[in-house]
Amino acid sequence: MVTKFYQHPLALAFAVDEINRNPNILPNVTLGFHIYDTYIDDKMTYRSTLDMLYKSHRYFPNYECDTRKNLMAVIGGLQSDTSFHMADVLELYKIPQLTYGSFAPTDRDNAKSPSFFRMVPNEAHQNLGLLRLLQHFGWIWIGIFAETDDSGEHFLQEMMVPLSLCNDYCPLGTQKKKKEGKKFCCYDCVSCPDGKIAKQKDMEDCIKCPEDQYPSKAQDRCILKIISFLSYEEPLGISLASLAVSFSLITVLVLGIFVKCRDTPVVKANNRDITYALLISLLLCFVSSLLFLGQPTKVTCYLRQPAFGTIFSVAVSCVLAKTVTVVVAFMATKPGSSMRKWMGKRLANSSISLCFLGQATICMMWLGTSPPLPDLDMQSMPMEIVAGCNEGSTIMFYSVLGYMGLLSLISLTVAFLARKLPDSFNEAKFITFSMLIFCSVWLSFVPTYLSTKGKYMVAVEIFSILASSAGLLGCIFFPKCYVILLRPELNKREQLIRRKNQLT
Repeated sequence: MVTKFYQHPLALAFAVDEINRNPNILPNVTLGFHIYDTYIDDKMTYRSTLDMLYKSHRYFPNYECDTRKNLMAVIGGLQSDTSFHMADVLELYKIPQLTYGSFAPTDRDNAKSPSFFRMVPNEAHQNLGLLRLLQHFGWIWIGIFAETDDSGEHFLQEMMVPLSLCNDYCPLGTQKKKKEGKKFCCYDCVSCPDGKIAKQKDMEDCIKCPEDQYPSKAQDRCILKIISFLSYEEPLGISLASLAVSFSLITVLVLGIFVKCRDTPVVKANNRDITYALLISLLLCFVSSLLFLGQPTKVTCYLRQPAFGTIFSVAVSCVLAKTVTVVVAFMATKPGSSMRKWMGKRLANSSISLCFLGQATICMMWLGTSPPLPDLDMQSMPMEIVAGCNEGSTIMFYSVLGYMGLLSLISLTVAFLARKLPDSFNEAKFITFSMLIFCSVWLSFVPTYLSTKGKYMVAVEIFSILASSAGLLGCIFFPKCYVILLRPELNKREQLIRRKNQLT
């Protein structure tokens, strides 16, 4: 025998001896066992198996001669080949074969066992309790089928590894840890690492849960993760959706006021076409934020980022066009100025179209190469599966944001330089303040977006869309609505000033 495996037959001998010495365990039943050598040879394995089945002074296969010992089960060898060869013979005679379970080595060259055991009761009575009671003395079997002599019934048992003589079983949620300087069978029980569980007792190593599950608090089982997304039904989703709808209605109201009062000096002085385009783009910005709510689908993932980027670029380009128009108009009032030829709609329309085409080109490249698609993120949140959109190309996503940021900085710079123009052209002051709010929101968006996880990332983007759009709407249009609705005398004063400037 290979001496390094001596503890296995010793454990078996100990269990059998304890059972036989205690009359309360198996009354009128005595257990015994024989150990046979395979010599690590296939032929000898077959020979020993038959010899074990039909042992006598003379060898007669398929005949039991002069024996009253009833073979109950056979324990296979540590080497898998040995057990397979034994099974070739034992299955013909319906003899159950036991295995070592976790004792089966993975390195065949370093773990060859020359022995296997057979268990025989010296009395005729056999039952399932015979095997079950071995559990109390250090052995629990797996895949054991015990066949009775009378009825031929089969019973299925469970199995684990030999119980250490130094320790009780490690409870669920823990794993073994070898005690330094102690015998191989002595160990401590330590809690499983984070993210792992032990759903059986006395486990060597804890195991990870599947991606769609997470460990319980006791780390003894896996719990199915719930699918999480920013829905219309939760308080945060309701709040953001209500803000989006409210701002949309306010934008429609402002647009109605400007259309109704289109012939007033305040409206005329601010280039009506650009004003209408800006209000419509702001309305679409508020509406586009609703695409980010609810469970993501292929359509919403495909549309929401490109739509948001394109519409916002139009809004910012309208603000830029309004600022440039104010500056050009002021410069054109100077005698002999060459800027008069740029007055009118051509400059504004050209700048808006050029800015729009730049962003549209980026979005088309994005959708054509690596479009956003629905995705389930199982890693970000420990107890949730985040249903979101995989942006496809991170570079294209930040290119859209970068282009929009570039337009915002240009518009802010031009408005800031024009902030000290005469009062009759004071729209540059409001534009400067609105662009400061706009840029502040989106500068804080990037670090906040990257530091949040799950559905709160979506909430951060929606809030940024609403806050920046509301900043443009409030700073640019509310002062004009105030003059149109509540201070009509200022409107008349503005008209007289414009006529005076035209005459000069």
